[in-house]
Amino acid sequence: MADTVSPEVRSRMMSANRRKDTGPELLVRRHLHAQGLRFRLDVRKLPGSPDLVLARHRVAIFVHGCYWHRHEGCRFATTPKSNQAFWAAKFARNVERDERAIAALLHMGWRVGIVWECALRKDRRDPSLSTLVAWLHGNSDRIDIPARGPS
Repeated sequence: MADTVSPEVRSRMMSANRRKDTGPELLVRRHLHAQGLRFRLDVRKLPGSPDLVLARHRVAIFVHGCYWHRHEGCRFATTPKSNQAFWAAKFARNVERDERAIAALLHMGWRVGIVWECALRKDRRDPSLSTLVAWLHGNSDRIDIPARGPS
């Protein structure tokens, strides 16, 4: 199936996607701040440039968009119909880069949290954020919210 918009319009639409200060990221930041937790943003010195870093807890948190980071089984992880080879390669590189960054952080002794965009939808937001805060005060190395997969 062909794309419904011109390549120029599609390019403009895709370039409008933000790298930081996204809606889901702001939700997580507001919640953690309200819980009295303080953090740094977009720490470029760490592998993968985590969205939030809580140095006191030695925690790096990534807020992943289901589309760009390919949340497996999620209905928001769609693939464009046009230029599928390009998109498949791009998404595969994104996933591989994420895996390398997480492995490097864990190897460095950091704890890693991943909050998926779909976990922050209105009906799932409160339990997901509560799970994140509970994990922060725990001692496990990694959490994936939602761990259940599809949304």
